[in-house]
Amino acid sequence: MSNLKDVLHIPDTQSERDERHLAIQRVGIKDVRYPMALRLGSAVLATVAQWDLDVALPAQQKGTHMSRFVAWLDGLTEPLDAAMLRQRMAAMLDLLHAEAGRIEARFPFFLRKRAPVSGVESLLEYQGRWIVETHASATTVWAEVVVPVKSLCPCSKEISDYGAHNQRSHVTLRVELLDELPWTELVRFAEDSASSEIWPMLKRADEKWVTERAYENPKFVEDLVRDVALRLNADARVGRYRVDVENFESIHAHSAFARIERT
Repeated sequence: MSNLKDVLHIPDTQSERDERHLAIQRVGIKDVRYPMALRLGSAVLATVAQWDLDVALPAQQKGTHMSRFVAWLDGLTEPLDAAMLRQRMAAMLDLLHAEAGRIEARFPFFLRKRAPVSGVESLLEYQGRWIVETHASATTVWAEVVVPVKSLCPCSKEISDYGAHNQRSHVTLRVELLDELPWTELVRFAEDSASSEIWPMLKRADEKWVTERAYENPKFVEDLVRDVALRLNADARVGRYRVDVENFESIHAHSAFARIERT
């Protein structure tokens, strides 16, 4: 009986008052690997995310309740999209008795693609990221995706008697979601702007199509970043954004890089 009494009276040190009068803007846990269900339009993909979770701590409170972040993660039973993340952010702040906080989740996801001529299907991997921030009672949701594409140099094509150098490129889009925007559409902003999109599995007829498609559609890194930005500018679901393009140059030991931001 005495043991039960001791358990019921364990001190809650984190909730004690702190007299240093210094608020903490962000305190929490980071790099926690935990399962996540991602909503991809009408489908749901099971993946594993690397999570960073934190809240703001008032000056008078000694510490936050770190275990509650993991409890919040364990309670994620619904597939996540922007609307659900807004709800879950509110639940996290309520659980931690906080007014401001941040959620970040980094994860791989896969889309099934059909080769352009043969129609053979395969899965291509993309890197996704959710960033959710609440401050001054306002919640913002950002979606970020890294899309691999193919680019072909216009200058090389112009000055060469035959051929042109080309390379794989990464287009990274980070967009503020004003309304629901499926990951598939976010990917298309990049793939439709490139010299050519890429596929994991191609037959010979597909290789010919991709090679000729890129040759007929040359893009500098500047062209690619501008074309993606134009597509984002035309979409009312997108608020602020940042587009990064990196070309892994095939005739240099360095990359070419460009960025456009709407702030």
